[in-house]
Amino acid sequence: MSRPRSTESVFRAIADPSRRRMLDLLDTGERTVGDLIGVLNMRKSTATFHLAALMGAGLVRQQRRGRHLMCSLDRRGLQSAQAWLARYTAAHA
Repeated sequence: MSRPRSTESVFRAIADPSRRRMLDLLDTGERTVGDLIGVLNMRKSTATFHLAALMGAGLVRQQRRGRHLMCSLDRRGLQSAQAWLARYTAAHA
């Protein structure tokens, strides 16, 4: 059972441009950690740090497939942020 994600943790996770770029890449489909490292031209330790923040916020899932660690976008993690933003955007629409 996963714990509920706070709106604050989501906003904190997406505040970093490297993490937003990871989300952009994962929006096109599942990728290996190695692929993310290569495309983003970052060290494994840096990528792991950013992926941990995204997973902690409930925005990314990882699954091992053989020798590969696959990452995918978890759109459900954005629900708390979307609900918070909707309060303000609906009032002015």
